[in-house]
Amino acid sequence: MRRFELEHIIRAASAITKQDHIVVVGSQALLGQFPNADPRLLVSMEADVFPLQRPELSIEIDGNIGENSTFHQTHGYYAHGVGEDTATLPDGWRQRLVPIHNPNTNNATGWCLDIHDLVASKLVAGREKDMDFVAVILQKGMVQKDLLEQRIATLPIAPRAHSLGPSQAHASRGSRRPKTLCRRFHRVVADNPDRGILASPSTLAVFIPLHSLH
Repeated sequence: MRRFELEHIIRAASAITKQDHIVVVGSQALLGQFPNADPRLLVSMEADVFPLQRPELSIEIDGNIGENSTFHQTHGYYAHGVGEDTATLPDGWRQRLVPIHNPNTNNATGWCLDIHDLVASKLVAGREKDMDFVAVILQKGMVQKDLLEQRIATLPIAPRAHSLGPSQAHASRGSRRPKTLCRRFHRVVADNPDRGILASPSTLAVFIPLHSLH
């Protein structure tokens, strides 16, 4: 997805829901800060969005410009209307949203996740494609080590989540963070030693869902 295509989705989502503020989560949120990002980060043709003030209207976005819609078939990209709790995000993420507002959005504003919040959420999701996405971001030096550590430290995840099943782990959100790094993040960091994303594994804690480690 390219920046102007995300702007089109923001414009369309705003028109459908009659809401002027559309939040963009998921991988394509990085287009807020990096409109000319590495093509390896832009392979998804889907933008996860929801209206900031009326997230329940996401269902209308899915129904009108979602996957397999006429919009999708015409343009080759689409919106996925999601809930505001779809991604697990660091505390204060709303205050750090990056705006996209220009004539192509027709005066609507798309609010994109800050890159550090986005990377933190991808580490929590822990799918193979998420780890690949994070690896490219580390390779390109798009995040600051200290800042990423700070954001991960505020993720609303449970201290024992690494030993829970997916449903239990989801239910335990809001507790304190775990104290050890999980294997997949170890692997991503080990594959990108030149970026110095960790001074020491003991300085940082990330929860990767149990089902993603198999």
